[in-house]
Amino acid sequence: MKPAVFVARKVFPQVIERLREHFEVDVNEEDRVLTHEELIARLQGCQGLYLTPTNRIDEQLLAACPGLRVVANMAVGYNNIDVQACTARGVLCTNTPDVLTETTADFGMALLLATARRMSEAERFLRSGQWSNWSFDMMMGRDVHGTTLGVLGMGRIGQAIARRAAHGFRMQVIYHNRSRLAPEIEASLNARYVGKEELLRESDHLM
Repeated sequence: MKPAVFVARKVFPQVIERLREHFEVDVNEEDRVLTHEELIARLQGCQGLYLTPTNRIDEQLLAACPGLRVVANMAVGYNNIDVQACTARGVLCTNTPDVLTETTADFGMALLLATARRMSEAERFLRSGQWSNWSFDMMMGRDVHGTTLGVLGMGRIGQAIARRAAHGFRMQVIYHNRSRLAPEIEASLNARYVGKEELLRESDHLM
């Protein structure tokens, strides 16, 4: 008999196929957030749970599901899981660190460009029928290339944004963080550490 795994929300079909190579898999095909009681009921007889942050794992659930051995969270964070309670019961917890760093940085740059160049505002202006003639300063916005980007919080996502800004848009990058990055990381990002007041004062764009 293969161990049983419950997948708490719908995920990509290839993930389910891979799981079924090794486990008996039950999937929440309704793709709705199950109540705590419903989740406990679906976990009876299961050794594994594949979940998203919409589900909470606490002592009550663990006590009601003594056969549970693995809780796999499809997220970078894991504040929906009582890790201490899982550890006390020998339940392994996993997450997916760094899986969305580059994706989030892409969105960050997209928001920066859209804001600086007034893209959303201009699209609404156009779609509402207000555009009738050209003028040299209409929806001009501000340049992004060659300007100074201030990054407040230089973790993994902040570093990914800084890399795009420095190497893709020739931006000067300054940053403030709880702790300064190693010199070799700063050099790879063309980033300079400054105090918070200087960051706010000198940045053309702040993220």
